[in-house]
Amino acid sequence: MRISGINIPDNKRIEISLAYLYGIGPALARKILQATKVDLDKRAKDLTPEEVNKIKNFIEKNYKIEGELRQLLKQNINLLKELQAYRGIRHLRHLPVRGQRTRTNSRTVRGNVRKTAGSGKRKTELK
Repeated sequence: MRISGINIPDNKRIEISLAYLYGIGPALARKILQATKVDLDKRAKDLTPEEVNKIKNFIEKNYKIEGELRQLLKQNINLLKELQAYRGIRHLRHLPVRGQRTRTNSRTVRGNVRKTAGSGKRKTELK
């Protein structure tokens, strides 16, 4: 089964399978299935073509997922950068955006950059 260009795993419950789409998590998947009146415990391979179409149409009408959502997020970040907002500047400098400390523990955003040298003491073997 494919929804918006993504293969959904067949052997998992449809509730879990829908979460493979970018922008749909477990809670939203449950909400979608309740709105389309599809059983939560059904496997993805057991769905009828009508149920699949119902789910696809409901998602396309009501939610932005995958490429469309990624594009929207990128536009929002670019707007922050253009406005020179604080968050935009943090994005530009590749620093944490949400108020985390940077003296230590900001390796995830910066990409494991280690700029400071060691203790400065040379090892005895190198002398």
